[in-house]
Amino acid sequence: MSTNRNSSEKGLSYKKKIAKITFGQRPAPKFVFAILLVVYIVASIILTNISRSQEMIHLFGMRIPLNLFNGVFSSLSDVCLLLMAFLFGKVGFITSIILLILHIPNLTIHLLLQHNINSIPGIFRSLFTALTVIIIYWTNKNARKFQKKLMAQTLTDPLTGLPSRFACTERMNSYIKKDYQFVVVSIDLNNFKAINDTMGHATGDKVIAEIASRLKTLSETSPDGKSDFLASLGGDVFCLLIRDYECDDDIIDTIRLYESEIKRKITIDGYDYFMTANFGYAEYLLDADNEGALYSCADAALHEIKRSRGENNILRFSTDLMKTAKFLDLERRIRVALHEEAFLFYLQPQFDMSHKLRGFEALARLKDQDGNIISPNDFIPVAEEAGLIDRVDLQIFRKAACFLGNYMEETGADLILSTNISVKHLMKNNFIEEIQSVIRESGIPARNVELEITESIMIDSAEEAMRCINRLKSMGITMAIDDFGTGYSSLSYLNKIPVDTLKIDKAFIDPLALNESSKKYVEAIISIGHILNFKVISEGVETPEQLETLKSIGCDYIQGYIWGETMPPEKAIELVKNI
Repeated sequence: MSTNRNSSEKGLSYKKKIAKITFGQRPAPKFVFAILLVVYIVASIILTNISRSQEMIHLFGMRIPLNLFNGVFSSLSDVCLLLMAFLFGKVGFITSIILLILHIPNLTIHLLLQHNINSIPGIFRSLFTALTVIIIYWTNKNARKFQKKLMAQTLTDPLTGLPSRFACTERMNSYIKKDYQFVVVSIDLNNFKAINDTMGHATGDKVIAEIASRLKTLSETSPDGKSDFLASLGGDVFCLLIRDYECDDDIIDTIRLYESEIKRKITIDGYDYFMTANFGYAEYLLDADNEGALYSCADAALHEIKRSRGENNILRFSTDLMKTAKFLDLERRIRVALHEEAFLFYLQPQFDMSHKLRGFEALARLKDQDGNIISPNDFIPVAEEAGLIDRVDLQIFRKAACFLGNYMEETGADLILSTNISVKHLMKNNFIEEIQSVIRESGIPARNVELEITESIMIDSAEEAMRCINRLKSMGITMAIDDFGTGYSSLSYLNKIPVDTLKIDKAFIDPLALNESSKKYVEAIISIGHILNFKVISEGVETPEQLETLKSIGCDYIQGYIWGETMPPEKAIELVKNI
């Protein structure tokens, strides 16, 4: 195994690195200190000379005493001292105080021996400046201590004392900038939950702390002479960054060293514990080229170990796991966006056949780390599978309702806000309360809210769904069946659901003008809807031929790029104003 580890990285402890970090602040360059010192000396010399001068100067046609400029140069010298104390810490503080101390005797001599009363303001100015310098220095000193404390808390896991996920990400990014070769290893302890459940969380914390201590010691002084970077990602999950290897066998050998430390007997409060772990890893550039993707790839390998439950507890990421990695990466982004309220809502207009605006459908949008929009076809299925779709629904509904509710209150506009509600969301115990809360918060009238559900809701839990829909209807909210015809279409169910609108899926609109059978199929759906006293909206209308066909067969509303693409809320308001 290669041992060309950078010795400087090996010798610098993690705590020392924390002490060097501030929140994006760097000391001012040394030449700035020199400039401030020179300006101070020059200003002081000029001040000394003009304070005793009786000369007059001509300025703008007026005769002005030269000593009138005392305040200008005294203020300039004071600013230089204050900036030194503020920008250069202890060195600047000491320099400022020494200069002020040297200046005060000079002024005192002028006052007592030469009876220069102009020295009196100078003495008090120097004393007050000294007091200000002291206040600035001590305030900055305390602020820096607080900053270091906050940064240490940000970069350090409180239970184990190991670097946190944030610190690990910073280290990975520094490796990437330097184009180092490295491997990211996700470490997950097996059956740790059983210890917490049976022995209590206090014991579980002690086990984690002991394992962390062992792994940390190994990472800093491993038998092969290397120094790896170990971080805690919270709970029983760790992350290891390995450098200086030549092949996969070197990586496996290093991981086995950590595995052996985990397997060693742990004795806590007289009880023995035997732990095992799984290790999933991914290599920079070969498997992924950024920190987020590296985490996801390593986690995907770890996930595959748990899923297969085979004998192998160490697995490298492979192209076969790409789908899993993408899923995990998207799930992570969704969770972050939910936590940070970062989901965007876009609005797509709905029109009647005479081009009168009915309202808007609110659609979820999510951006990646580069600011590009991630396709809803990618992240919506992930949100559904990860059990997060109800939170996505609610965040989009709240944001869109607050936006449109405020606009409608200001202008008196009468617009329908249509939003998707998943089956999972509708079945939540507190779903009705969530909807009521959004309506109260946004001020949007309930009659202007339309909730879109799918036909499958009647298959999953017809009785509960009916009870919930009836409560929504009693509040004044209108209901729509989304993507009608693509799911479990059943006239018996359709006749029972107290909805107001049917939405025909784009899949049936695309071939509408191409063949007669498609036209007849859509016409039949519209007829069924009208027989049941529903309004009908056709989605995905993009061509004049589709529009004319829908007009001829009696469609009530359309939604599609022909009259309005999906747009940010600001452009939606411009559309309202221009119609």
